[in-house]
Amino acid sequence: MKEKTHLGKQLLSILVPCYNEEAVLPAFYQRTSQVIADIPRYDFQFIFVNDGSKDHTLDVMRELREKDSRVSYVNLSRNFGKEIAMIAGIDYLTGDAAIIMDADLQDPPELIPEMIYWWEKGYQDVSAKRRSRAGESFFKKWSSHAFYTLLQKVSDVPMQRDVGDFRLLDRQCLNALRLMRESQRYTKGLFSWIGFEKKEILFDRDARAAGKTKWNYWKLFNLAIEGITSFTIAPLRTSAFVGCILALISILYMLFIVIRTIIYGDDVPGYPSLISIVLFIGGIQLFFLGVIGEYLGRIFNESKSRPLYLVQDFNGERVMEQKKGIQDYDR
Repeated sequence: MKEKTHLGKQLLSILVPCYNEEAVLPAFYQRTSQVIADIPRYDFQFIFVNDGSKDHTLDVMRELREKDSRVSYVNLSRNFGKEIAMIAGIDYLTGDAAIIMDADLQDPPELIPEMIYWWEKGYQDVSAKRRSRAGESFFKKWSSHAFYTLLQKVSDVPMQRDVGDFRLLDRQCLNALRLMRESQRYTKGLFSWIGFEKKEILFDRDARAAGKTKWNYWKLFNLAIEGITSFTIAPLRTSAFVGCILALISILYMLFIVIRTIIYGDDVPGYPSLISIVLFIGGIQLFFLGVIGEYLGRIFNESKSRPLYLVQDFNGERVMEQKKGIQDYDR
C-alpha cells in the first residue's frame, strides 16, 4: 500500500447532514474546530446539509457561515432523509477527502486525526467501528446485531458490521459514490459495495450531546428493509424455494389422501384441517406477494428517474440549476 505524499495543503471536507439539530450544532462546530485547529497541515471545509429542518437549524448554519468562511451549507427544499442528504453533501463538497459525521456528537471529532493518519498511510475508506454504544437499549443493540448478521449472510457484498456513516472517504471513493444515483439508498451498503482499501478503527459511541434522536424503531425497520432489498435478491429466492417445498408437500399430502380413500374409504371429513392448511398456504402466499411487491415498488420508483433531491439555496444563494452529481471519476 502506497503512502500519500502531500506537496501542498489539501482540503478536507467535514460533511454533516442535519435535521432539527439547533440544540447541538453550535457545540459540534466548537468542539470540531478545536480538533482541526491542531492539524495545520490541512485546510478544512465544513459543509452542513439542512434536510428540511423545522426548527432554527438553518439559522444556526447561516450564523456559522457569517463568522467562519470555512463553513458552507446546502439547504434542501424539503426533508428527503439522511441517506439523500449525504449524497447531496457529497455532490457539493470540494475537498480531496471527506469526513462524514453526525451533528449529535455521538461521532467524536477527536477521532479525526487518527482517520487522517490512516488515510495518509494509503487507506481510502477509514471508518469508525463501534466498540460500545452508550444510551441505547438492549433491544436496539440486539436487533442491530441480528440485522448485520442476517445482511452479511444473504448479501453478495461483504458488509461491515457495527460500522456507520462516520468515516473518512478519499476522493476516489467520493467520485464512485457520485456515480450511484438510485433513489432508495442504503449508504452503509454502498460504502461496502464500492470496495477500495478499507481500515476500521474502534471507538466508544457516546450518547447524544443534546436534542432527541430522529430514529425510531419503525424508521430503523424500514432502513433494514432498504439494506436487504438493495443488496440481495435472497428474499425472492427464498419465496421460490418455499413455494416449491409447499407444492411438494401438497402433492405428497394429496397422494396420501387418495391412497387412504382407496384403502379405507372416505370416512374422515377433515374440514378443520383443510381450512387450517388453506389459511396457512394463503398467508404464505400473501407474505411472498409482499416481498415481490417490495422489489416491484423499487423498480417503479427508480423508473421515474426523478432527481434525488432539490436544493433551495447554497450558502444563501438561490440554486437555479440543480447539480446532476455525476462528475469525472478520475478527477
